[in-house]
Amino acid sequence: MTTPDLSTLTEGRGIRSAALFGAQSELLAQSGNHEDMASLLTPAQAIVQTLEQTLGTGSWNDLLLDLDSGPVLLTPGPSGQVLAVGFDELSSLGRVRLSVGRVLDSLTN
Repeated sequence: MTTPDLSTLTEGRGIRSAALFGAQSELLAQSGNHEDMASLLTPAQAIVQTLEQTLGTGSWNDLLLDLDSGPVLLTPGPSGQVLAVGFDELSSLGRVRLSVGRVLDSLTN
């Protein structure tokens, strides 16, 4: 498994920052200012785990946080990784999801 170059994400229109975290919440790759996303990771994972238990599901697709500083999309990757992407406005969500999908596909190929 290769570590992606996340600068391709932050070069996209409206994307401020991107960070790939490992299964133990360690930073594997980043582009832009990822510090705010690192502080969101543990609480977001707790929310996802609680929802999975409550709903009886075993997996999640993504978690969108609409913060004052802008939206952050957290998406699970292979081997317990999480890709966090901060972007400018919710109307960009479709484009962001497409870009995230490309990066995650590159991790599994």
